[in-house]
Amino acid sequence: MSGFKVLNPGMLTLLQDGGRYGQHRIGLTTGGPLDRFAMSWANRLVHNDSGETAIEASFGGLKLESSVNTLVAVTGGDQPLTINGVEKAGWRSHRVEAGDIIELGFARQFCRSYLAVHDGFQVTPSFGSTATVVREGIGGLSGGKLDAGDHLPARGTTERECLVLNDPTRAPYQNDISVRVLPGYQVHQFPRLEQRRFFSGTYTVTERADRMGYRLEGPAIECDIKGILSEGICMGAIQVPADGQPIVLLQDRQTIGGYPKIGSALSLDTGRLAQLMPGATVRFEPVTPHAADNLFHMARSMHRRMTLDTVND
Repeated sequence: MSGFKVLNPGMLTLLQDGGRYGQHRIGLTTGGPLDRFAMSWANRLVHNDSGETAIEASFGGLKLESSVNTLVAVTGGDQPLTINGVEKAGWRSHRVEAGDIIELGFARQFCRSYLAVHDGFQVTPSFGSTATVVREGIGGLSGGKLDAGDHLPARGTTERECLVLNDPTRAPYQNDISVRVLPGYQVHQFPRLEQRRFFSGTYTVTERADRMGYRLEGPAIECDIKGILSEGICMGAIQVPADGQPIVLLQDRQTIGGYPKIGSALSLDTGRLAQLMPGATVRFEPVTPHAADNLFHMARSMHRRMTLDTVND
């Protein structure tokens, strides 16, 4: 089948779709894109549904050779896109032909980029999803990251127009961010002084930041309990282990855990968090369930108002 040959896989390149849901009962995590906003727009720019199988490239270095005439789009971080050595703009689709070379350079500040192709990459789902979770060995082509020589099946198109997202808010990435937190039921196990320390402190992204979770370093906080019976863990849960340094759990998190949790980061903010490289700074801001609900609906309304325009090839 036609598609793309991986000439250089880059540092960590994975196939992802919208995620693997309904499988926590057998111990499988959700997976899916760390920056859901960026992958959704990459897919929409090539006339796909937002959850079609696309590439998540962490830190860059990806090089592909096309054997199909189709559309591609790159969104997310600042990995420069070139086609046949010519630099191309992100957040818009481009026409490629058989024999073309598509490259993503190395990230300068923000580490996740998404490459989508018209109709998505044609990969067989595992447990209802193509999302790659390396720790579990499922999804993608063989349960792992892409390797040189891999073939990514894709259908072609010569009839669909190129699109661009003309919106100043399309990539709201910064190296110093505020993450909104919905306090959890265990927050009362953290003394008020510890809560104030957490919500007024500044934390730094450490080298131990990956798809499972972002480990941060800053003011240590203490909990009245040192451990709990293992329980289910939601997306964005902020665990506080014995050293008092918070861990924000992301798409490849374990399904259960026994560390106390001070709250959960809003899904609206985890994508921006997952774009950060080590050394970037993070602060936390508490929000009420009512405020979180309003923020979600406002973001969804804004997303719907963002429009795509047709552009010349």
